[in-house]
Amino acid sequence: MVAPARAERLSDAADFRVDAGGAESNVASHVASFGGEARWFSRLGDDPLGHRIARQLNERGVDVSAVVFDARHPTGVYFKDPGHGVRYYRAGSAAAHLSAADADAVDLAGVAVLHVSGITAAISASAAGFAEAMIGRARGAGVRVSFDVNHRAPLWSAEVAAPVLLSLARRADVVFVGRDEAEHLWTTTDAASVHALIPGAGELVVKDGDIGATVFAGGETVFEPALTVEVVEAVGAGDAFAGGYLSALLEGLPLAERLRRGHRRAALTLQTTSDSVDERNPA
Repeated sequence: MVAPARAERLSDAADFRVDAGGAESNVASHVASFGGEARWFSRLGDDPLGHRIARQLNERGVDVSAVVFDARHPTGVYFKDPGHGVRYYRAGSAAAHLSAADADAVDLAGVAVLHVSGITAAISASAAGFAEAMIGRARGAGVRVSFDVNHRAPLWSAEVAAPVLLSLARRADVVFVGRDEAEHLWTTTDAASVHALIPGAGELVVKDGDIGATVFAGGETVFEPALTVEVVEAVGAGDAFAGGYLSALLEGLPLAERLRRGHRRAALTLQTTSDSVDERNPA
């Protein structure tokens, strides 16, 4: 991830940060910051950016020992344009060459939760096959599956993405989705109608921007309001929310506290142009 160091347009900024970024690695980093054990698997280019990413994630406490360094394909890059979304340069990247064969090599021993996102399914047909295979392996091994819908319009249209993302969500045990995102994909209107569309998830979390988030779990419905913060950049806040929520789930905390931790973690990320925060073990 390349982003202006301050809240400036990409076209105007003079100073930039170059950081590890991406949905699943962000979530792993946030879980690790709470003291949880987190492992991340992907393909990186065998190039300076790939090795930089692995080093940065390792410094955040994420186990990257299984990552494949691909000498034939480069590390993907995306640029943040604060307040104006992101620009992706990842076609043909090492990660785009993930495949179902990679899933066979991932060690699930000791894993409590497998987290994947819709971005992996978007970057290539083979990467979508990897996500499908990982979910299948996890379910077969009795590992809980967490799925963040994470639709990114620059990567694929809603028309193409909608059925794929719905199928993946319906195979997951924990699902994260934005209310507006779900409306755009599936024409749902509110949290309850999203729940009606994905009734089988053990925990369905519907985030509604600066209003709050609702979780449907085991017959319970719990809502927690969002925190009020000055937003510098919104991209990455969803990963922070998921990381906070999953860390609380792994600790066995109540549903309301899972939502509150997600909100607190997202609030920290909203106040920076980075996808991560520097604080370790935040409240």
